[in-house]
Amino acid sequence: MSAPQGAARVLLFDPRRCTGCRSCEVACSFKHYSVCDYNKSHIRHFFDPSTGNFETAHCQHCEDPLCEAACPAEAIRKDLTTGIVKINPLKCIGCQACNFACPLSVPWFDADRRVSTKCDLCDGDPECVKFCSTRALRYVSRDEARRLMMDVYNQQVAKR
Repeated sequence: MSAPQGAARVLLFDPRRCTGCRSCEVACSFKHYSVCDYNKSHIRHFFDPSTGNFETAHCQHCEDPLCEAACPAEAIRKDLTTGIVKINPLKCIGCQACNFACPLSVPWFDADRRVSTKCDLCDGDPECVKFCSTRALRYVSRDEARRLMMDVYNQQVAKR
C-alpha cells in the first residue's frame, strides 16, 4: 500500500533564508560523485537580480512526473511509497527525453556516464539539507511544503 500523495516528502527551499553559500551543492556532488564540483550537483543555485534572492532548481519529485512519462526506456520510476522519482542508470539510454520533458529542466545529462541523472533525495536522507546552515533547504511532507509556500505567498501579497 502506498502513502497518501501529500505525505510524500520533498525538498522545500526558502529563498529568504539562502545566503548563496552553495554548501548544499558541494554536499550533493560529494555524496553522489565523491568530488566537490558544482557541475555535478543535482541542485542548482542562481541569483535573481529582480528579487535580490538566490533561487534553486531542484527536482520536485512530482506527483505525476513528466520525466517518467517521457522516458522510452522506462528508466525512470516513482516509488509509490516514498514518492521519490529515480533514474535507473543501468536502463537509461541517454536520449535526454526526460531533460526536455521536465518543466524545470532538472534532469541533466552526465556526459562522463552517458546517462541523465537527477536528485534521488539521497534515498530519503538528503545530504543538501544536512549542510544547509540557514535552513533554507528543508525536507518536509508535500502537504507541509504547500502550506508553508502559501504562507510565504500570502505574506508577499500583504506587503503590496
